[in-house]
This record gives sequence, structure tokens and C-alpha cells, in this order.
Amino acid sequence: MADTTAPSTTAPTSTTAPGRRKAVSLTRTPTWAWALPPVLVLALGFLYPLALVVRQSFTPESLEDGGASLTPYTEVFASTVFREALTTTVWLAVGATVGCLVLGFVLALVIAFVPFPGGKAVARFIDVFLSFPSFLITLALLFIYGSVGMANGAWTGVTGAAEGPFHFLTTPWGVLLAEITYFTPFVMRPLLAAFSQLDTAQLEVASSLGASPVRIVRQVILPEALPALAAGGSLVLVLCLNEFGIVLFTGAKGVTTLPMLVYSKAILESDYPAACVVAVVNIVLSVGLYSLYRVVSRRAGA
Repeated sequence: MADTTAPSTTAPTSTTAPGRRKAVSLTRTPTWAWALPPVLVLALGFLYPLALVVRQSFTPESLEDGGASLTPYTEVFASTVFREALTTTVWLAVGATVGCLVLGFVLALVIAFVPFPGGKAVARFIDVFLSFPSFLITLALLFIYGSVGMANGAWTGVTGAAEGPFHFLTTPWGVLLAEITYFTPFVMRPLLAAFSQLDTAQLEVASSLGASPVRIVRQVILPEALPALAAGGSLVLVLCLNEFGIVLFTGAKGVTTLPMLVYSKAILESDYPAACVVAVVNIVLSVGLYSLYRVVSRRAGA
């Protein structure tokens, strides 16, 4: 009896113990092993190309051995084209951001607090509008205000003139109008979300105490909307600094921004070191503005 029971008592321990040790080993997988795949994808898909751009910006074409030099930076910074492109990029981005903040705040106020038929449908359309490509809005403006657009066609049809008076789309003001038209919903979306959480009792109390609508907006609504305005405005500013499609599709030949200068240097002139220098400057501006926004929003508690 002792011989027959001994195998039955020792067999289960020999078969289950390895299985238990295997399960324990799976649960003790190092944390870095799980983080390694996304880090590799990020490094190969973003960091490595960015490093190549930075490296190329320090490699002038005159150095055949591929040595590093600050010559591309000195040449680009000394050029009038770069300074004009930098100035144009900054003032277009700032002007479009201010226009989007003002227009987006007014439109969001109307949609959120002024009841009208179709208000909910308009609010939903804002979400759909965010998915539109920028060149589509520019193309629509060309159909309306272009040289052969509807506005000029109506003018020539009524007056008999050879051409219409609307030619601003090929100027910086046309680019500014297109950017404000396209990026305003990026400000409206966070504003509408903030207005939906606003306690309407505060508005009713202020109105019952005799406060005018302008005073209610200034003292009640605007303070609650400041974090949303900061978030939407910073996003629009960064996007406008890097906008390429709107400037290209308006056909504004006299408007050269930093992204357009990158395209011109790389594709049209095959000056890759200069194109990389401009690209690095554009990246530094974008990252610097985003970092500044994070610091300010953190201190403001947004």
C-alpha cells in the first residue's frame, strides 16, 4: 500500500510546481520591457528624423566630409528673406489668434446663451468643422472672393466692368481672413464646453440685481472663460505658426512664412541645409510657445 500511494502523492507536486513558477515569472516582467515598444516607435518615427534635420542644419554643402559648422545658420539669419518670413509668420499668427479669440468668444456667447432655432445643430457642426482640412476653407473663399469668384462675377455682371474689386485674397489680409475663418472653431469648442458648466443661477442673480448684459459678460462669464480662452488661443497660435496649406492655396505670392520658406529652400532651390535651419527655428518657436503656455496655465490653475 505504501508503494502505490507514494507516486500519487508526489506526482501532483512535480506537475503543478513548474506551472506556478511560470505564472510568477510572467507577473515579474520588468516595467521597462513594457515601455520599450512605444519608446522605440517614438524614437524611430519622430526623434530620429528630427535629429537628422538638426544634424543637416549644421552641415553646409561646402563641407564634403560632413563636418559640423554654424555657416548655414549665419547665412540664413543674415538673409533678408528669412527675416521677412519670420516677421510675416509672427504677425499673421498673432493677428489670427486675436481675431479667433474675439470672433470665437462672441459666436460662442450667442450659441450658448441666446436661444435661436438650430442652435444645437450649429454647436454640433462646430465639432464636424474641426475635421475639415485647411485648404478646403481656402478653396471656398476662392470660389467667393477669387478673381473669377462669385463676388467679382456679380460685380462685373451688374456694372459691366472688366474685373471685380475683390483681390485681397492674394494679399496678407486674405491669408489672415482664411486663418481666422478656419481656426475660430478651435477657440469655440473649449469655450462652449466651459459655458455648458457655468452655473446659470449666477446669471439670473446678476440680471435680477439690474446688471446689464455687457456687465454680466465682463464680470461673470469672462472670468470663467479665461482658461478656455487661454487653451484655445495657445493652440491657434501654434497652429498658425506652422500653417502651410492656407498660404499655398491662397496664391499669395508676396506672403512668405517660415513653412513656405522651408518648402521653397528644399523643393525649389534644393538648399537642404538652409531648409533645415528654417525648420529648426520653426520648431523652436512652436515648442517655446507651448512650454510658455504650460507654465502660465499651471500658475493660473487652468
